[in-house]
Amino acid sequence: MDIGKRIRLRREKLNLKQIDLARALTISPQAVSKWERGETYPDITILVELAKILDVSTDFLLGANDLGQGIFEATVFSTALSEYAQKSISMKSPEIAEYANIIFHHLTDAVLKYDAIPVKYLGDGFLCFFSGTDHAQRAYEAAIYAKRIIQDDKLKIALNSGPIYLGTIGHPDYCSKDICGETVNLAFLMLEHISKICKSGIGLSSSTSSHIMDAQELLKHSNNYIEIIDSTITIYEPKDINI
Repeated sequence: MDIGKRIRLRREKLNLKQIDLARALTISPQAVSKWERGETYPDITILVELAKILDVSTDFLLGANDLGQGIFEATVFSTALSEYAQKSISMKSPEIAEYANIIFHHLTDAVLKYDAIPVKYLGDGFLCFFSGTDHAQRAYEAAIYAKRIIQDDKLKIALNSGPIYLGTIGHPDYCSKDICGETVNLAFLMLEHISKICKSGIGLSSSTSSHIMDAQELLKHSNNYIEIIDSTITIYEPKDINI
C-alpha cells in the first residue's frame, strides 16, 4: 500500500474530509487530493504533523505498521450561548432550533475562513480546533471575526492551546470524529467565567495568549477558581477593539 492510500484510509477512518486535513496542515485541498491519487508526496517538513493528525507514526505512512498516539498541538475553540436554557423554555422548539442554527451557520463560516476543523455541535455549543502554522493566532482572529459578524452578546468563545487527541468516538456504525484531553476540558470550563468577566465575550487561556502577536493589547483577569480542577487560572480578553 502506498503513502497516498494510507493517508486516504486514515483520513476516512477519522471521518475527516480532504479539506479538513488541508486546513489542519494549512495547505491546499488539491495537495491532499494529489497525495491520495499518488501524483505527489507530502513534503518532509509536514510529514510529522500529518502523522500526528492521522493518529499514526511517520513509519506507518512510509510503509511500516505501527500506529501513533493521535496527540498533537492545537488551539481549541469552544462556544456557548448564555441564557440558552431560558430561551429554550420561553421559545417553541422550532424557534430555538432556528436561533441556534443561524448562530452556528455564521460561526462555522467564520472559523472556516481561518482554516479551522469543525468537530461538533452540542446543544448551544460548538467545538472546533486549529492546528498547523500559527494556530493560536488564527483561532484568536477567528474569534474576533465571529463576534463582529454575528453581533450577539450571548455568544461566548473560549480559546485554549495545548495537546489534544483526535479520534473517533462511539459505535463503529455511528461514530464521529471528536477531540478530547485536558486542553479541550479546560476550554469548556473557561466558558462559565468568560460569561461573567469578559465584556468582549472572548476569553483566552495563558497558553493561548502567550502566542498572540498583540498580547499587550489583552486585558488580564486573574484568580478565576475552577472547582472541578481545584485550581485558579488567568483568563485574557481583547480590549480596545470594536466587536
